[in-house]
Amino acid sequence: MEELIAKRYIKAIKTSSDTASMEDMLTIFSTLAESFKDEKFIQIIDSPNVNRNKKLEILLEAVKSVKSKQIDNLIKLLVEKNRIGIIPALAEGIRKDLTASTKTYKGLVYSDSNIDEKVIQDLSIGLSKKFDSKISLEFIKNDFNGIKVDVEDLGIEIDFSKSRINSQIIEHIVKAI
Repeated sequence: MEELIAKRYIKAIKTSSDTASMEDMLTIFSTLAESFKDEKFIQIIDSPNVNRNKKLEILLEAVKSVKSKQIDNLIKLLVEKNRIGIIPALAEGIRKDLTASTKTYKGLVYSDSNIDEKVIQDLSIGLSKKFDSKISLEFIKNDFNGIKVDVEDLGIEIDFSKSRINSQIIEHIVKAI
């Protein structure tokens, strides 16, 4: 539900902002979204004992250093409409919208063995060409027995499991006999 409401705000933001100001907004709202992971912050924001003006004051104080009238007005609107809780969804929506418009995506490479940085760069270049985008990959070592590449925003998940390859080789040999 929050995502649907956030999309409306993002659509309005997009019509009045360029890419650079959208990136600034992403930074600001991502930082605000991090505050929603703090239990005390959530208690203050959700408390009926704290009036709207105090909540507005807290949020405006957090973004005061940016000195952006557009961001101040958006926060005032969110407080007025009692939609402070959509700030994390708003940050995520802006991030997804920016990645789609700039065609710049981030992905993860999982494996149980170390992978050379050159191989990760080659994977990144290959995927970038294939999907006509700029894809940067980050390696994460875990217990996956093989290699798995995941670019969530593009819906790409490629994996090469050692056990699956072994079973397919055995299957192929059995069929050949």
